[in-house]
Order: sequence, then C-alpha cells, then structure tokens
Amino acid sequence: MKNKNILNFIIIVIITGVVLYFSLKDNFVQIVDTIVNMNIIYVIFAVICYILYVFLKSIVNTMITKNFNKDYNLKKSFRMGIETNFFHAITPFSSGGQPYEIYRLSKDGVSVLNAANVSIQNFIIYQLALVFLGVLAIIYNYTFNLFPNNKVLESLVTLGFVINLLVAIMLLIIILFKKMNNLLAKLFINILSFFHLVKDKDLKLKQVTNHLNEFNEGGKLLLKDKPKFIKMFLIEFLALVLLYTVPFFIILGSGMNINIITVIVSSAYVMLIGSFVPIPGGTGGLEYGFIAFFGNFIVGSKLNAIMLVWRFITYYLGMIVGLIVLDLRKK
Repeated sequence: MKNKNILNFIIIVIITGVVLYFSLKDNFVQIVDTIVNMNIIYVIFAVICYILYVFLKSIVNTMITKNFNKDYNLKKSFRMGIETNFFHAITPFSSGGQPYEIYRLSKDGVSVLNAANVSIQNFIIYQLALVFLGVLAIIYNYTFNLFPNNKVLESLVTLGFVINLLVAIMLLIIILFKKMNNLLAKLFINILSFFHLVKDKDLKLKQVTNHLNEFNEGGKLLLKDKPKFIKMFLIEFLALVLLYTVPFFIILGSGMNINIITVIVSSAYVMLIGSFVPIPGGTGGLEYGFIAFFGNFIVGSKLNAIMLVWRFITYYLGMIVGLIVLDLRKK
C-alpha cells in the first residue's frame, strides 16, 4: 500500500508539472502578475466556500454516524473530513477516501460493519446530489445555450453524466432489490469464471454477495427515515453548490464580473468530465475541462491564472491540510 501511495504521488507530481508547463509557458509573467494582484478578500471568500463544503459534508456524516454511535460529534466528523480529503486526493477516482473513513470511524467507537454502512450511505447521498446537480446544469445549458457546440466536449460531458447516472441507478437497484443483486452477482462471477478471470468462484461470489448485502442494509437504513434523508440530501446538494461557487469569487478577485449561475453550471460540467479521469484528483482532466468551459467567458492569461488558483484551493490545499492534520494526529 505504501509503494502504491508513492506511485500515486509520483503520478500527481508528473501530471501537475505537465499542467503547469502548458498553463504557464505562453504567458508566464502575465499569469503570475494576475495571481499576485488578485483581490485577497475574494480569494479568502473562495477558500471559505471550500471550507463550508467540507463542513456541510461533515454535518451529513455526523447525522448518519449518530445512528450507530450517539456520542459521535461534529468536531470528530469535520476532522475526519479534512483527513479524508488527503486520501481522496492521492488515489484514482478518490477511491482511498472510503477505506480511511471506515478506519477512522472504527477508531472513534463505531464497529467496522457500521462504519462501512456509514461510508456507503455517505457515498449514496453524494452520488445522488452530484447527478441531480448535473441534470439541472444540463437543463440550464440547453435552455440558455451557455456553451457553443463542441463535439469533443459534448461527448466527454455525456460520458461523464452517463457514468455517474449509471452508478446512481446501480446504487438504487442494490438498495431496493436484494434478490436481483444476488442473481446478478452470481451471473457476473460465473462469466468471469468461464473466462478464467476468477480462481475460486465460490469464495469470490461469497465476497461480492456480502458487499452487496452491506450496501443493501446501508441503503435501507438511509431510506428508513425519509424526512432525514431529504434533509441530508439538501445539505449535500448545498455543499456541492458551494464547491462549484469557488471559481466565482476567484473571477471577481481577478477584476472580472460573471453570473454566479453560469459559474455553477460550468463547474458542474467540469466535474462531470473530471469524475471519470483515472488519475489521482482527476488531474489533467479537470484542468482541461475548466479551460474548455470557462474559456467561453474568460480569455487570455486571466483564464489560466484563475484555473490555477481554483485548482490549488479545491485540490492541493485540501491535500496539504489533510496531510498536516494526519501528521498531527500521528504525533
């Protein structure tokens, strides 16, 4: 695991270096000048939006975890959220965050099985909020034609949306249809076994079935209290809106004006592209998406400067602070 994390760090450093090179190579002086002269107040507002995003997600996590441990509090949840950002940042598809959540919760008095349920419920709410906001963004774009026709971008957005939608549908199927899950799992394992991709068919089927049953139980617990579920969904939705608002304040800080709805819709499109990039932090894909969509409203060196500051706040800052908090806990 340690070697894998080192490899991920190397990938992040290399891709970041490539992104910085292409972002700075043509207008280095102008880009640096734009960043240095940004209105610090607006940049602070952008950072506050990101902190509130983590804080609201921590509220959702606290509400879920209290079902299993009444002594669990928001302070623990917020700290875990900061630490989890580090593991999200260094692993492809943010896959390292959930295992760390389970580990941290187990250290805070939640059984491993219940901690897995908490992580599952968090993921379900996040995925549903992400897809819902994506749907709203797509509807808004098709209504007001924010972006000119671009086949490549349209294909990437469609692919990202379809992947996230399929994940959301799959989660709902797992929650609602336990027998179907077991049948599909059996069929899937049999196919893999037929092509000799699975050595011990019975063992693998048992493992997959157990995971699906955990998802099923976690989903049922989540939907049991519908008013609470709706409340958590709305909080998660608001958290994403705050995350998508970060570029708005950076743009204002650079001396430009832009409609906040335009920023949120553009950010939603960027996230749809970045969500399926198999590189830690979606590095490369998210930067490309930002330049592609925000480039319709911002031009020149300011666009690259805004992208770099946005990426630092929403990715590198969380990773750095998460690592520091982890190190303090270790000490």
